[in-house]
Amino acid sequence: MTTPALHPHLQLGPVELSIADLARSADFYQRALGLAVLKQDGQRLELGVPGRPLLVLHERSGAPMSPRNSPGLYHFALLLPSRADLGRWLQHAARLGLRLGQSDHLVSEAFYLSDPDGHGIEVYRDRPRGEWQWNAGEVRMASDPIDIQGLVSESGAQLPWTGAPEGTVMGHIHLRVRDLAATEAFYTGVLGFDVVARWPGALFVSVGGYHHHFGLNTWQSENGPDASPQSAKLERAWLRLPDGAAVHNVTGRLRSAEVPFTEEGSVLSVRDPAGNLLSFTV
Repeated sequence: MTTPALHPHLQLGPVELSIADLARSADFYQRALGLAVLKQDGQRLELGVPGRPLLVLHERSGAPMSPRNSPGLYHFALLLPSRADLGRWLQHAARLGLRLGQSDHLVSEAFYLSDPDGHGIEVYRDRPRGEWQWNAGEVRMASDPIDIQGLVSESGAQLPWTGAPEGTVMGHIHLRVRDLAATEAFYTGVLGFDVVARWPGALFVSVGGYHHHFGLNTWQSENGPDASPQSAKLERAWLRLPDGAAVHNVTGRLRSAEVPFTEEGSVLSVRDPAGNLLSFTV
């Protein structure tokens, strides 16, 4: 009996990170990205927009940055609802003097920065799906310059950035991995994602026809060491499915492939071949 594919209505939940200084990180994420504090419990801080946690920070006092060539987080990507929102955020970032990278990926327009612990961040907007170009099941993406003037002009001079809009979501997560062949076998053959793009040293996978839910690359980490347990690093990425049956289906796929996993209540957790922890829940 064939196990059904991964549910197409998967959504990405919050990303959990360990950081060195909770007060410093809380200030950065509120000031730079406009995230709101949703809950704090001792050394654990939950940030996001009303009703939607996007980031969970765990303080590990004085933790050093993880090596750039360790498997782990390359960046997490916050998807803003509109191009105007992205333009307003860009002007806000410029006023703060934030150092940004930028790229027009054809399916999206994206800006890149790092938090105080070196965790990579992308802030982006999607072009309408009707503008995405597909060929033989793969979506066309690029790294072209953004039309900054057009982006800013669309944002509206009289509408300042007032924080992350309520429609902001975790759009995708990009991970550093060691072995692309093993990674592809796990994310597609075991979990049931679809390959939607291949670049030299990188793989992009999704469900439901999205341009990518996960980016996976070996650009720096193919022969890199594991991050120290004491370092500031990716702790977990959450994936949300629409119902218990969809989570149970993932359990079945893992059992069939004889991949170790854990179940704790309604949470199913598994590590990819590079050791990145993924947790599925409803």
